[in-house]
Amino acid sequence: RLYRLAAEQGVADAQHNLAMLCSLGRGIPQDDREAVRLFGFAAEEGYVDAQHNLAVFCEEGRGIPQDIGEAARYYRLAAEQ
Repeated sequence: RLYRLAAEQGVADAQHNLAMLCSLGRGIPQDDREAVRLFGFAAEEGYVDAQHNLAVFCEEGRGIPQDIGEAARYYRLAAEQ
């Protein structure tokens, strides 16, 4: 619940951590689409782990249609930091 509150307030660390919980189904229902949404918010804030995880989800087509170009973009963003 606290992660959700902090994530809604734009805290990138909380967005990433909640996305991880969503992707794994730990303590909340497993939801790759919600994980992608939350990873996206954190990734746009420059959170490296979120950029990498979002790249993996794009590459594998988890929660969104597979998009190798987007995956490469997020891998590149993460690598540049």
